[in-house]
Amino acid sequence: MADFVTLYGEAGAIGCIILMFIIMIRNLISSQHSQNEDLDDIRVHIGKIETKIANTESIVIKLIGRWDKSDTVRDDRHSKLVEEINDVGDVIMEVKGSLSRINGKH
Repeated sequence: MADFVTLYGEAGAIGCIILMFIIMIRNLISSQHSQNEDLDDIRVHIGKIETKIANTESIVIKLIGRWDKSDTVRDDRHSKLVEEINDVGDVIMEVKGSLSRINGKH
């Protein structure tokens, strides 16, 4: 009779161990499924972020292009203004020379 008790005890212990192993495997599978869902969400969000970064990069490149163009326009305006000032300075010098000749003759 003692042999049956130990046999049932060992069978019960083995059954408990197998049951705990099955529960552990089910929990791991459930956890893996949850992690896969989270990874899918992360992939979707990364895709959205990549799109926003690409759009932002495009906007920044266009903005830099506009700045370059406005710098060129500003430089052209500045050059023309300097030319005009030099021309006005030359005319003033001519007028000054003419006035000094007129004043010198009288």
